[in-house]
Amino acid sequence: MKCVHSFCRLYSKGIFLGFKRSKVNQYNHTALVKIQGVEDKEATEFYLGKRVAYVYKAKTEKNGTKLRCIWGRVMRAHGTNGVVRTKFSHNLPSRAMGSRVRVMLYPSRV
Repeated sequence: MKCVHSFCRLYSKGIFLGFKRSKVNQYNHTALVKIQGVEDKEATEFYLGKRVAYVYKAKTEKNGTKLRCIWGRVMRAHGTNGVVRTKFSHNLPSRAMGSRVRVMLYPSRV
């Protein structure tokens, strides 16, 4: 990770793909996230247990800001292409599909 102009991003970028599902059923309690730079199942091992944040803007101001956050955690890999299953404290809204999430680099398991 390279820091530029004394600003260093302490998270990896991810995209919320959708919910875990089968042909008929959809499981809203499990969100699928594709992490940038993770291309196989072995690379997802590092991210297991890491915190995930979905940051969004709300209409009304609370605590001096319009930004809100839903926190989650990486649970396990999903398939072999570097997608992970995550569980959030509150299920993500469906309008969040395709939007960015932040995969924090803590807690450390090293």
